[in-house]
Amino acid sequence: MTHATETELVDRAATFLHERLGARVTSLRLGLVLGSGLKDFAQRVEQPVAVPFAEVPGWPVPHVEGHGGELVVGTVAGVGVACLSGRVHLYEGWRPADVVRAVRTLRRLGVPSFLLTNAAGGIADDLSAGDLMVLTDHLNLTGGSPLIGPHEAALGPRFPDQTRVYSPRLRQLLAACGARLRPGIYAGLLGPSYETPAEVRMLKGLGADAVGMSTVQEAMALNAMGAEVAGLSLITNLAAGISPTPLAHDEVVAAGKQAASALTALVTELCRRLGVGGRTGA
Repeated sequence: MTHATETELVDRAATFLHERLGARVTSLRLGLVLGSGLKDFAQRVEQPVAVPFAEVPGWPVPHVEGHGGELVVGTVAGVGVACLSGRVHLYEGWRPADVVRAVRTLRRLGVPSFLLTNAAGGIADDLSAGDLMVLTDHLNLTGGSPLIGPHEAALGPRFPDQTRVYSPRLRQLLAACGARLRPGIYAGLLGPSYETPAEVRMLKGLGADAVGMSTVQEAMALNAMGAEVAGLSLITNLAAGISPTPLAHDEVVAAGKQAASALTALVTELCRRLGVGGRTGA
């Protein structure tokens, strides 16, 4: 039995979405990945067309509360957007290639720029619950990479440079949107358990400002494919050993809901600026 290559799986999904969405595909300017508790932003998309992940050939479906599971295509501030309301995670048992298949599909459809959002635990001394951190870099501590395996040229070079995974231009646009954003480094771990106090001290020593269980795989895959990438962490809690109370997923989801209005305003303004600024992406 011959197994499909990752390029073939991505192209099948892209063909399906192109047929399903029609001319909307050509106007897409920004891909959004909505992290834990942030999926409600997709309800703000104008003229939406929703496609459940389960209907897209080869797309895995998330099974974690608060992580959604549909693609919503429409406009925000007149700019074509593709929102992935939810994502799958390595800790669910998926391979790295599975985790990034949705964003790779959007990139194959021609989406030039992406905003990856996540819920994260704050490590830096000046971060508090409710803060927004714009990613300047990341630490991939998951033990895996979507680039492992046979090289498929359609998905990027064999050895992609990662000097600037997160676009300085998009960071500048986000900074100009009026929200209070703290730049920082995100540590991506495997999960699903939260980190021990000793692990948090280690991460702080390595230079991490916040920690979570997503984003780094998507960022690596998109960077390899030449996309322009920005990352945004909602600090939902202080990490273990910093927080005086035990950590719980419920508070992550609740914090995401509380931040929905701020995130909506920020992304809406980003879209407006992308629309004014002309061409995006590589």
